Amino acid sequence: MPDPFKFELVSPEKLLFSGEVEQVLVPGAEGDMTIMAKHAPLITTLRPGLLEVEFPGGKRQRFFARGGFAEVVPAGLTILAETAIDLDEMSPEHLNQAIANAEEDVADLSGEAKDRAQMTLQHLRQVQAALNA
Repeated sequence: MPDPFKFELVSPEKLLFSGEVEQVLVPGAEGDMTIMAKHAPLITTLRPGLLEVEFPGGKRQRFFARGGFAEVVPAGLTILAETAIDLDEMSPEHLNQAIANAEEDVADLSGEAKDRAQMTLQHLRQVQAALNA
């Protein structure tokens, strides 16, 4: 059984999680990585993806994270995400409506605004894929 370590997941809106975990699967910019106790110190940027947390006893929790940084230090792991969504709290209806709204924005906008809308749509579809996984 792996040693537990301190993990915090923070978004601009709120502290989503703070506590002891056994491991965290992080969607790093260079690829997925599993962080466990006594991991070598590092800082990396995040890519949009699934963040999986495993607790002592085997319970798991999944988040969708987009943008931000992960920092591993001897005291533990901190993730500062631009966006982080607890997938247990995401309703399919809410997600479907957000996707429909983003599709309308892509159809109606142009230039940089359209590019931002396309990126938002892509991220929402990634959340949907993570929920269906």
